[in-house]
Amino acid sequence: MSATDHASWRATRARAVTAPTGNLALIETRWTGAPADIATERANAVAGVAITELKRTSIENGEVEHGLRRWDADSPAIRAFEHIDTYDYDPAWVISGHFAPVNGDRTVPFEHIRDNGSTRDLIVPGDITVTIDGERFTVAAFDDGGKLLLVFGDATNGSETYGPGRFLFVERPASENATVELDFNRAFVPPCGFSAQFNCPLPPASNRFPFPIRAGEKNVIFSDDFDIYAA
Repeated sequence: MSATDHASWRATRARAVTAPTGNLALIETRWTGAPADIATERANAVAGVAITELKRTSIENGEVEHGLRRWDADSPAIRAFEHIDTYDYDPAWVISGHFAPVNGDRTVPFEHIRDNGSTRDLIVPGDITVTIDGERFTVAAFDDGGKLLLVFGDATNGSETYGPGRFLFVERPASENATVELDFNRAFVPPCGFSAQFNCPLPPASNRFPFPIRAGEKNVIFSDDFDIYAA
């Protein structure tokens, strides 16, 4: 990726998060227990509001929980959004790593931002080993629709970048024991940085780098001191 590609990626990100069902549009996540009457919810929704369904596994009993999400194409967060503050492109942060798959559905417990310290087991299909400044790290990336999603922290969190950590997609290789590319220039603020209605995973201990990674997105910038937790 070049600096031009990076600018295009930034523009794509801005369009995505401000879309009618983009990260900034989420105004409600409601857990209903039984499946909700989505048809009625949609019929009663005002113009510009979309209703979608979602499911999760209960931390308490392992049973399936049903819920719905409400998206507003003219949400307060969209109106207050200015831009995503991002580091300049730095080719030094395009790093090769090695992906080694594991047999079976191995899981790693990930704490989530809205779960009050509880963890949810996510399937981690293999290990990514990467060497940065001579130090070797083995990090856990879980499967997200066929791609690997790395949830990581570094020494910039809370001071220069989004406090809970950032995300990075890694293309899953077609073959086993293959080289993968970690382009930290495409590290991004997770959905919970745009709406308090998301429940994002937090970096496990193995995914916390003890140095600053000054690449990718930093923080979401809103006008007039807008606060997603007060919206």
